[in-house]
Amino acid sequence: MHIVNLLITLDLPYVESLKGRRKILNSIKERLSKLNISTLDISSEYPKEAEIAIVFLALSEEDIQKRLQNIEKILDRYFSDIEYSISYEIL
Repeated sequence: MHIVNLLITLDLPYVESLKGRRKILNSIKERLSKLNISTLDISSEYPKEAEIAIVFLALSEEDIQKRLQNIEKILDRYFSDIEYSISYEIL
C-alpha cells in the first residue's frame, strides 16, 4: 500500500479576484472528487496562482500511474486553458 502526496500548481493569468480563483478551484476539486481522492486548496493570497494538494492511497505503482493519468486527463479535458504542473511523492 502506498500513500501518494501530489501538488498541482496552477497559473491563472486571466483571473482578477480571489472569488474568480475560488470558482475555478471548486470546479476542479469537484471533478477530481469523482476519482475518490482527497483535495485541499492551499493557495496563497495572490489570485493569479493556485495550488491544490491531493492525497490518495494506491495498491501498486501501476495504480499510482493510472490515477496520475486520470488526473491529467481531467485537467486537460475540462480545463485545457489553464497551465499547470504536477509534482508528487510516494510514501
